Amino acid sequence: MRNTRLLTLLECAIFAALAMVVSFIPLDIGSSFSISLGMIPMYIIAIRRGFWAAGFSGLLWGLLHFVTGKAYILSPLQGFIEYIVAFVFIAFAGVFAVQVRNYLKAEQLGKAIGWAWGTMIIGGVARYFWHYLAGVLFWGAYAFKGWSAQLFSAVMNGISCLATVIVAGIIITILMRISPKLFLPK
Repeated sequence: MRNTRLLTLLECAIFAALAMVVSFIPLDIGSSFSISLGMIPMYIIAIRRGFWAAGFSGLLWGLLHFVTGKAYILSPLQGFIEYIVAFVFIAFAGVFAVQVRNYLKAEQLGKAIGWAWGTMIIGGVARYFWHYLAGVLFWGAYAFKGWSAQLFSAVMNGISCLATVIVAGIIITILMRISPKLFLPK
C-alpha cells in the first residue's frame, strides 16, 4: 500500500512537470486566449489515477507557474484563484476515470474513449470556470471596447476551454488507440 501511494505521488509530480514543460509551447494569442497543452498530461494522470491524483497533480502544475515565472498576477487573490484553485479543480477530469479504465481493460475502446471525452470536458470546464470568474473580477479592464467583463471573460475563457479540450481530446484519443496501457496503472 505504501509503495502504491509513493508511486502515485511520483507520477503526479512527473505529470505536473511534464505539463509545465509542454505549456511552454507557444499557443497563446494575446493575453486572453490560449490552448493549454499542459492539460494533456493532466488528463492522462486523471484517467490513470483518478480524482485526487489529478487534483494534486494540478496543484503542483499551478505552483510551477509561480516558480517558472509563467504566472500572470494582478493581485494575490487573483493569483490564488487562477493558479491554485483553478488548477486543483482539474481533479474533476478524474470523475469517470474508473469507467474509462474498466472499458480499456475490457478492450472496449469506443466506450473508453467516450467516457474519456466526458471526463475531459468536465475537467476542462471545472478549471476554466475559475479562469472565467477571475476574468470577471480582475481582468475586466482588458475587455474589448463595448464588451462587459462577463461577456469578455465568457468568450475568451470559453473558447480557450473548448480549444484546449478539443486539441487535448484528439491527442488523448490517439494515445488510447496507440497505447491504452498508458492509462492503466500497474
